[in-house]
Amino acid sequence: MRKTIAILLTAIAAVGTPATVSAQFNLGKAINGASKAVQALTLTDAQMAAYVKESVDWMDTHNPVPGEDDPYTIRLRKLTEGITDADGIPLNFKVYDVIDVNAFACPDGSVRVFSSLMDMMNDDELIGIIGHEIGHVMKHHSKKAFKQELLTGALKDAVASTGGVAAALTDSQLGELGSSLLNAKYSQKQEKEADDCGYDFLVANGRNPWGMVMAFEKMQAMEEKAGAKSSYVDKMFSSHPETEARIKAMTKRCEKDGIARPESASAAE
Repeated sequence: MRKTIAILLTAIAAVGTPATVSAQFNLGKAINGASKAVQALTLTDAQMAAYVKESVDWMDTHNPVPGEDDPYTIRLRKLTEGITDADGIPLNFKVYDVIDVNAFACPDGSVRVFSSLMDMMNDDELIGIIGHEIGHVMKHHSKKAFKQELLTGALKDAVASTGGVAAALTDSQLGELGSSLLNAKYSQKQEKEADDCGYDFLVANGRNPWGMVMAFEKMQAMEEKAGAKSSYVDKMFSSHPETEARIKAMTKRCEKDGIARPESASAAE
C-alpha cells in the first residue's frame, strides 16, 4: 500500500480519485500571521535560483515520488524522451503519486506531474499540458511569479532576515514557497503566451500540438460537469468563454500548419 501523507495546507480537489492512489499533495504548514513591514529587498538570480531549488527539493522529499520501475514513471519517461531543455533551461521530470489533479513547472526547469492527472489524460493530452507548463517557464512567467512572492508575500521578512540564503528557511517556510510554485496565478495574456510558446516547443520536439487542444477540451468538459472541477482547471481557465477562445486559437494553428489530429484514446494506454 502506498504511503499516505497528511495534508498540511489546503488540498487540491480530487476529480475521480483513483483507487490506486492514496496520498495527498503535501505543501507543509501554512505560515500564520501577516508580515510586518521591512525595508526594500532585492534578490539576485542566483539567490532566487537557490530558493527554487530548495523548495523543489523539499517537495520532492515530502511527497511520494514513484521509482524508475513504476508504471507512472515509465510512462512519463517515455512521453518526455529526448526533451532535455527549454531555451537552455535544463528540464527534469518527476511524478507525484497523489490524489490531487495538477501539474506545474518551476523556473529551474523542474516539471512535476501528479498521478491523478495522468490517470485522466491520454498521452497526447498529457504532453499537451506539459508543453503548456513549460511555456510558462520559457516566457519567464513562473520566475516572475516566484520572485514577486519572495519580495512581497508572507515570506518577505524571512527572506530579508536570511539575506537570500535559502537553506536558512524552515520546513514550513519552504512549504509556503512550494505553494507559490504550485499555485502561481497567471493573467489571461500570460496563459495565451504559454499556449503559443508551448505549441512551438511541442512542434520543435516532435510532439503533436493537438494534444494541447485535446487537453483543453477535456478540461472544458470538466468545467461543465457539476462537482467535477479541480483547482488545476480553476488555475488554467478563468472563464468558460476564455477556455473556448483558447481552444479555437490552438485549433486554428494546428489546422494552418497542416498537422493531423490524433484519434482519441484512453488514458494510460
